[in-house]
Amino acid sequence: MQHPLIYTAPQRLGPLIEDDLFRRLCRSRDYLAAGLDQPLRLADAAREAYLSPYHYHRLFARTFGETPHNFLTRLRMDRARRLLARDQLAVTDVCFAVGYESLGSFSSRFRSLVGYSPSEYQRSLRKLFPVPALAVYQFVPGCFLRYWGARQI
Repeated sequence: MQHPLIYTAPQRLGPLIEDDLFRRLCRSRDYLAAGLDQPLRLADAAREAYLSPYHYHRLFARTFGETPHNFLTRLRMDRARRLLARDQLAVTDVCFAVGYESLGSFSSRFRSLVGYSPSEYQRSLRKLFPVPALAVYQFVPGCFLRYWGARQI
């Protein structure tokens, strides 16, 4: 028998969220993460969880600690940082790759969250991790050298 003053978390706090509801919210969160590069609507994500948009927004924020919009923005900015660090894409291409439709809104949001504009961020990483200039590699096969009579050194 359990001591009357020792309570478990569900007895103290009550159930925070039901298992079925939590699974539906996780499914909608995965839906948001999978459609990162597409324009998404709150109603579509709420439909994945079988909830109304208002109820979905409130439950998502209470369960995961951030709103669906903040979750999506955080994922997009993390992906943008990774793409900019590779230095293979231009800032405009990164903007469209992470689901933004306007370069201005992407740049201002990136600056507010990271502290640098996307191009400044890319340049600062280039200073930290310089990429050496590509050396021209000249390979001449041995059979070619033997045929044309080149001397071995």
